[in-house]
Amino acid sequence: MNLLVLSPEKEIFAGSVKSVQVPGSDGGFQLLDGHAAIVASLKEGTVNVVKSNGEKLTFEVTGGFVECLNNEVSLLIAGMKEA
Repeated sequence: MNLLVLSPEKEIFAGSVKSVQVPGSDGGFQLLDGHAAIVASLKEGTVNVVKSNGEKLTFEVTGGFVECLNNEVSLLIAGMKEA
């Protein structure tokens, strides 16, 4: 599946991934290949991504929204927390 991560300032990531784990407002959940269509709000927390090549990425976000439709995941984040 494909993932696009956007903040108001810039594109953070775009590419093919195996999984995306997000901090949903009602609890964390994971999106995998073939996931049902969903739109959900995000709370502050950690987004974990496993790229198609197995490489792992982590983003600390302050909130936002996630949409999954036809194996395309869009992650619209309000901002990123400072490390």
